[in-house]
Amino acid sequence: MTRVIIYSRAGSPAGFEISGHSGAGFAGADIVCAAVSSCAYMTANTVTEIIGANADIEVTDGFMRFVPDKNMAESYRDILNGFSLHLTELEKQYPNNLKVTFSEV
Repeated sequence: MTRVIIYSRAGSPAGFEISGHSGAGFAGADIVCAAVSSCAYMTANTVTEIIGANADIEVTDGFMRFVPDKNMAESYRDILNGFSLHLTELEKQYPNNLKVTFSEV
């Protein structure tokens, strides 16, 4: 199962952590993994490359942690809210493969 922790700080989105493998298919053919990965990379790339926020990023096999600079939270809040909405809706479709939780940091 893929587990996603969506961080917030004082009610505003503050980043995320993704771990595990969804098990919805074979490597290279797992649609849940592909959807989560695509959403995570698009979010991280938009915040860092388009908006220009610095971020603490860690990526290894089956793991991604993304925490952007809190001083620019206003500029990327909607993007992280979109990330959260996308993954919670995906969780409804694949509850056996994806678990989304929320944590205050």
